[in-house]
Amino acid sequence: IGRAIAAEFARNGHDLALAARNTEQAGRDAEDLRLRHGITASVHRLNVLEQAEAVRLAETIEPLPDVAICVVGLLGSQAASAADPAAAELVLRSNFNGPTAVLAVLANRFERRDGGVIVGISSVAGERGRASNYVYGSAKAGFTAFLSGLRNRFAGTGVHVVTVKPGFVATRMTEGMNLPARLTARPDEVGRAVYDACAKRKDEIYVRPVWRLIMAVIRAIPEWKFKRLKL
Repeated sequence: IGRAIAAEFARNGHDLALAARNTEQAGRDAEDLRLRHGITASVHRLNVLEQAEAVRLAETIEPLPDVAICVVGLLGSQAASAADPAAAELVLRSNFNGPTAVLAVLANRFERRDGGVIVGISSVAGERGRASNYVYGSAKAGFTAFLSGLRNRFAGTGVHVVTVKPGFVATRMTEGMNLPARLTARPDEVGRAVYDACAKRKDEIYVRPVWRLIMAVIRAIPEWKFKRLKL
């Protein structure tokens, strides 16, 4: 998803700063985007689990980007998270603690400049706790609330915050899952949706609009009935 978003911004003439754990792969991606689109692309090491280092990058990166997009995520295994607190902690740190620490610093820098767009890739899994992924879902629920709070904080200023809920996406994370085609987006589709949301300063988007209806129905199910569904 991150690669697809970067490609969409490069295609539209934007210079990039790619931050990733695997700087070797990010370097190859950066070179490809430079050659294809004639843009500049820098590469930075970022591992949100190494929070001090990640925050330091957010504090010092120059030039300060006009748009900051966080695509960090770890699905993990619900069975492992339920059995092992360390596994659950890894999911929570990967999806909430680390990303929010980095974005909080960038938000403050954007505020001082009075300009910029922050984008967080959250998940429909955060809209209601389900037996099949409630640790991952709770982390994403927290991330969604964090983004909403930032958006409220910056209302009426030059800083805007976008929450993206992709639904199913055909990536390595979902490889091997039997996903319904109508509900499954392609990475390039996510890239276009994110670029459009930034350009139009949308607040919250579902990459495929059908998810808005699906999640409205899921949220409306009474708890006594919902717990019997074992989703």
